Amino acid sequence: MSTFALMYGYQSLQDYIFLMLYGGVAMLTFAVGIYLWLRRVNAIAPAITPPDALRLWTAAFFIMAALSHVWWYVLGVHWLTDDRLIRNIVTITLDRITLVPLMMAVLLSVLQDRQHRLWPWVLAHVPIIVISAIGIAKHDPFYLFEIADYWQIAIILIFIVYYIYALLKYNRWLRENYADLEHKEVWQSMLLVTILSVVYEAYTTNAGELAKEYLSQFATLLIVGFLLWRVETLQQLDPIDEEKEEELKGIDIGTLLKQNCEDKQYYLQHDLTLQQLATIIGTNRTYLSAYFAQQGITYNAYINRLRIEHFIRIYRENKDTTPPTTAIMLAQQSGFHSYSTFSAAFKRHTSTTVTEWMKGE
Repeated sequence: MSTFALMYGYQSLQDYIFLMLYGGVAMLTFAVGIYLWLRRVNAIAPAITPPDALRLWTAAFFIMAALSHVWWYVLGVHWLTDDRLIRNIVTITLDRITLVPLMMAVLLSVLQDRQHRLWPWVLAHVPIIVISAIGIAKHDPFYLFEIADYWQIAIILIFIVYYIYALLKYNRWLRENYADLEHKEVWQSMLLVTILSVVYEAYTTNAGELAKEYLSQFATLLIVGFLLWRVETLQQLDPIDEEKEEELKGIDIGTLLKQNCEDKQYYLQHDLTLQQLATIIGTNRTYLSAYFAQQGITYNAYINRLRIEHFIRIYRENKDTTPPTTAIMLAQQSGFHSYSTFSAAFKRHTSTTVTEWMKGE
């Protein structure tokens, strides 16, 4: 329920379809929260090991979001007191001091470059409790709709500025240590912030109209789906331990790649990951990513270059055979999983299309 819906009307309470949706969203959100809390193996991407902190904070957020549905309906409508203003202050304050800090914790746990502290943002919400207590004591909605609103909006805006700054630092850390990720985690985190901002706006500007009440519930489903996908597809990026770091200092990764990847043609394996390549050459992915970053390339660019050079060699060896070997077949033999990926990589590497290049041979 929204603030204004409880203050001025209960239009949504007369719509049984909405009440079924409301209860269904609450149960689904709670179930997903319990799933993330208790299960440690991903259903969406079983091969991925997500950060434990992200999984647990997201589970806490989902469980609290489900409880929010409960206290809006039970505390806000049917219990606590006949005084509607007091009910509003209590329920809205519960949302402010639980859901917003938990969402901040989820966003911060996405960033794995270092430990990002949550306590300052939790501490910043303490004045909201004080403001709400004053509103109850004075029985004045000004404290609910003006002071507390502006205080929380200020906290959220400051957090967004900080998060963008932290995300830029995280982007540099990824570029230096995990070149193969191609910074997908950065734009996906920004997308998550944008979606949350839109949903927050939808909730806080909801004046109780039934259409907006429906929109709020569908927005909740959007957040649940996106966050569940984000948790189960975000790879844990473990920092290298100090002992291993000492062991690997001075290793010539370029030579290892030449001897163990290029000469033995491991790059022809479909879906070869950076972690697998690091294991093959006897190093770890942190050092291997850092090496590619120092060379000004990504892991994918390195592998695709080797595959394209292999394609060119075997094409020249087989172009006069009868029947002629197709580019699609040679691309598969060169390690590419799909022809479209090969075609795009070929053009980036040679500045020409496959068809134009073959005509010139």
